[in-house]
Amino acid sequence: MKTVRRLLYKDIVGSVVLVAMAFLSLFFFIDFVDELDRMARIGVGGGKAALLAAMELPRHFYELFPIAVLIGAIVALARLAQSSEFTILRTGGLGPARALALLAGLATVFAVLTFVIGDYVAPQFDRQGEDLRAGFSRGATQTKRGVWLKDHQKVDGQDRSYSINVGRVGSSGALEDVRIFEFDAQGRLISRTEADKVDVDGRGLWRLQAVRRSIWNPGTSAAASPVGDVVVSEQSMDELDWQSSLHAGVIASAVLPAKTMSTLELYRYTEHLSAQEQSAQAHNIQFWRKAFYPFACFVMVALALPFAYLHGRSGGISIKVFGGIMLGISFVLLNNVAGHLGLLKNWTPWAVAATPSLIYFGLSMAAFTWLVKYR
Repeated sequence: MKTVRRLLYKDIVGSVVLVAMAFLSLFFFIDFVDELDRMARIGVGGGKAALLAAMELPRHFYELFPIAVLIGAIVALARLAQSSEFTILRTGGLGPARALALLAGLATVFAVLTFVIGDYVAPQFDRQGEDLRAGFSRGATQTKRGVWLKDHQKVDGQDRSYSINVGRVGSSGALEDVRIFEFDAQGRLISRTEADKVDVDGRGLWRLQAVRRSIWNPGTSAAASPVGDVVVSEQSMDELDWQSSLHAGVIASAVLPAKTMSTLELYRYTEHLSAQEQSAQAHNIQFWRKAFYPFACFVMVALALPFAYLHGRSGGISIKVFGGIMLGISFVLLNNVAGHLGLLKNWTPWAVAATPSLIYFGLSMAAFTWLVKYR
């Protein structure tokens, strides 16, 4: 069995690597052309454009690797079927269940690799790429986009809600140009706090620097009284500590685009949105899609296995590769369509993310069973 495993794994891994390299080369060239045009407008050379295009490769690898697994496995298994090697393996005792188990072991390795690249490698390269792109275009360190956040607390037994605007997040992780609006239980504005810079720790302690604070006296508010009748006190402080439920992890997740978040960051942010009674459907769907995506490698391997049971006269390898490409494209298309429909129809997020994989896995098992039984 070790010999059979070595034969199958060597052929499949070699084909998958070759297909993945072809895909990455194609997308690198496309990104390089786009970046070259963009960098030329600001007087930056081709070397910088190539570097930025290279920073996109981990993201492309994560997105394309399941399709590369499908095409590479089809090429390897169809080649074994065409040369009758797989037929010899079957007569030597390689039954359908054992063949499926062998490929499932290889798919596990592919799934782990997909998870590591998608959760750890690609997000880091995406953020560094953004920093480099901003540095080339502005000659300054990239600052990430700002964000609005919400928080609820009890102050002296009374409910308080906060709307927080973060102007930007510096490369060091400090928040800049922060404004905190405090409201009472009736939605009346109580105070506004502005800070040039804020450091947030993992427990939610905000250390505000260069603080300017406006407080509306009890019984008056900017929303309920004419401007002339509102009594406002102004304060200026060098530093101010404020305890919040928004810790550094939630803020880091909030300022990231959903597609560049890791699974853990998506989970943290969806939990925060749910706690603040905000709509989390889009991020919930993205979280479950991210969580289930590595398992697409199992689906791709299962889709490829029936090609090993097709006789060489059933069509050349090129036809089978074309069929594999169409299967991969249709899987990606269904996955994206399901996500949009789930958002529009407010379907259960985990079901939306799992349905495409379950459908294609069922189709592959049906085709596999039919070929084993009748071919």
